[in-house]
Amino acid sequence: MAKTVKSSLYEDLKRQILTMELDPDTDLDEMSLSERYGLSRTPVRDIFRRLAGEGYIDIRENRGARVIPMNHTTLRNFFQVAPMVYAAIGRLAVQNFKPAQLVDLRETQERFRKASGDQDALGMVLQNNRFHEIFGEMSANAYLQPSLGRLLIDHARIGHTFFRPRSEDMKRRLQLAVEHHDGFIEALGSHDENAVVDLVFEHWELSRENMEMFIAPHGIKSDAILGGPTTQSLEKSS
Repeated sequence: MAKTVKSSLYEDLKRQILTMELDPDTDLDEMSLSERYGLSRTPVRDIFRRLAGEGYIDIRENRGARVIPMNHTTLRNFFQVAPMVYAAIGRLAVQNFKPAQLVDLRETQERFRKASGDQDALGMVLQNNRFHEIFGEMSANAYLQPSLGRLLIDHARIGHTFFRPRSEDMKRRLQLAVEHHDGFIEALGSHDENAVVDLVFEHWELSRENMEMFIAPHGIKSDAILGGPTTQSLEKSS
């Protein structure tokens, strides 16, 4: 029973952070969580340490835990490295995936497709995150997987508006994202590394503009704010 409750708290906190139910830099009250979930403070601290190791929260000495913040440095680093990490993960996934993982990816895609059709923003955020987590598992690389995990946290938080389309163009982009996922699955099944990498950059460009809308005022490009390279320049240098 205690293990089930611990798992529930762990999954709930992850979900709330990814979907921005808990804002960046929000303090996490150990005592109130203990009371709400009927746990002693020791297992709550264990969960905090696990989430900190995965990049979801920050534990500060004598100040408690907080949701991992997003600041100028975080955003700049994210936009600089995300496409490169995603591309490397994609290549390794093609080389190393197992049949059962491809089945898992297909099933996750169907859940993502259903959430998209139902206009279920929460479901889309979580299934999209899981889709790309599976890519990391397919890569079987102990160095890149933690980096991917950290990127996916901020990708979900920065890009959450992508899954709440407010115009026909945004709806079209969302449908294209669904099609990209189908393309990833097909390219993996064909062991086509180049097709996967091409899709990585197309997929990145699709969501990048929406992420810029989240972090930059209208009329100001986030590349100018962050001083980072554009994805096109990264693609050309790769």
